[in-house]
Amino acid sequence: MDELTAQEAAVLALISRNPFAGQQEIAEALGFARSTVAAHVASLTRKGFLLGRGYVLPQGASVLCVGGAVMDRRYRLLAPARMETSNPAEGSRSHGGVARNVAENLALLGRRPGFLSVVGDDEPGRLLLEHLRGRGVDVSRVLTLPGARTAEYVALLDPSGELVLAAADMAIFDRLTPEDLLRAWPHVAGASWVFADANLTPEALACLCARRGGGNYRLAVDAVSVPKTRRLPADLSGIDLLFLNADEAAALLDAPRATSGAEALAAARALCDRGAGSVRLSRGAAGAALAGEGFEALLPAVAAEVVDVTGAGDAAMAGTLHALLAGEDPVAAARLGGLMAALTIEAPGAVRDDLTPELLAAQAGRRSFPAPADLHGDDR
Repeated sequence: MDELTAQEAAVLALISRNPFAGQQEIAEALGFARSTVAAHVASLTRKGFLLGRGYVLPQGASVLCVGGAVMDRRYRLLAPARMETSNPAEGSRSHGGVARNVAENLALLGRRPGFLSVVGDDEPGRLLLEHLRGRGVDVSRVLTLPGARTAEYVALLDPSGELVLAAADMAIFDRLTPEDLLRAWPHVAGASWVFADANLTPEALACLCARRGGGNYRLAVDAVSVPKTRRLPADLSGIDLLFLNADEAAALLDAPRATSGAEALAAARALCDRGAGSVRLSRGAAGAALAGEGFEALLPAVAAEVVDVTGAGDAAMAGTLHALLAGEDPVAAARLGGLMAALTIEAPGAVRDDLTPELLAAQAGRRSFPAPADLHGDDR
């Protein structure tokens, strides 16, 4: 589809909010002549943003995930790491990427998420898309670039499953532009939630934050890593839910890393003061700090036997979004996200293959959820 003009984007945004609006009503609302609106409607139909008469818009997913699709390679050491020499290890290959992992988790939980990303015209790219299709994820908006390399992530784990070192080739994501987002805008604007990771360029993230083409979706963003926090806008307005860890929060705030619950809550509140609607700040094994309008909480982690920590944070984000879509409040949603992280840690791979809504519900009923910490007492 061709790029939208500013006036076409305004017309499309109004139609997205009210598909039954007449052309005269649209003209009066936007201050255009009726003939101008008619011309824009014809252009939007020709470009594929409207599906014929009656202002029928392409159906949006309940969640659209935008960002990384990566081929993961993991090597688990058979003994403690020794630097500057070869280390015996067991290797495996799987599908990864923050947004991709979140999309697959949501699909396994019964949601039908959409996915927008970019892959190379190569074997890893084809395998990634085939796998997501098989899970029930809509990948129709993923761009395939001839001659480009699909992103790759290599993780080195110690014998206990903890991450020792990782390397990432993510250059392809710089080729996902705001213009690409606007060409897919009906699918973006029609979502209830858009989840984006900071593998996107600053311009693409800013486009989503600004709702440049209209859209009433809520926006969740994951900071991904300390270097990629620089891609987030200085003004976090437009981000309804920000996911990040203590190191990323410190980088974003240019402040010391939070080492206690009280400090983590203060960092989360400071990010809300920067414009974020709410914040989930992961503290790893210590749990998470939550802050938003009218609430704050320290949630201990759900106990788990560690098999592989890869993908735990992505699972927490998917679980949180799944619960929010079901109407849970932010604290209850974050608690379910913590359970999702625990379930993922207890299985190999970035996404737990046997995840189902029934498994999640059964585990939620079986496991004890630690109560939020007393914010006026010892936060340990």
